[in-house]
Amino acid sequence: MSDDAPAQAATDGERRALAALEASSIAFTVSRHGPVRSLAEAAQTRGIEPSGIVKTIVVRRGDDDFLFVLVPGDRTISWPKLRALLGVSRLSMPDAATAKDVTGYERGTITPFGSLRDWPVVADSRIPGRPVSIGGGAHGVAATVDGADLAKALAATVADVTDPE
Repeated sequence: MSDDAPAQAATDGERRALAALEASSIAFTVSRHGPVRSLAEAAQTRGIEPSGIVKTIVVRRGDDDFLFVLVPGDRTISWPKLRALLGVSRLSMPDAATAKDVTGYERGTITPFGSLRDWPVVADSRIPGRPVSIGGGAHGVAATVDGADLAKALAATVADVTDPE
């Protein structure tokens, strides 16, 4: 691990996420930045292409049955593709309070690393094979990792589950 910014007081979410990243044994670089107003600004701040920013989306399959979907920054979930992959007819996104209850993270900080529960992970097929930046458990904190290492560390199902934004 390396860090490209001076240390600042870490939140509980950041501590959990970074500890889980450390435990995964994958190489990562932490970046910290102030508020950003767009995907392009976040990408520029993190030194990565906008498509390399990975959004972690919490999806509900049923009562107390959730999963994480990792989506490239310039893409959106394709609900028909995701339902077909999972073999279900219905999926939904929980509200912000439920997402926080089941992950321990506020929207905008959610990451599978350090989540309160180890939910299954689906990674879009565009994530492996490139450097990507995933949330670090707090606003303005991210970890840049190899996409293939990310998918492997999370035991993710890798499939085409997105459409262009």
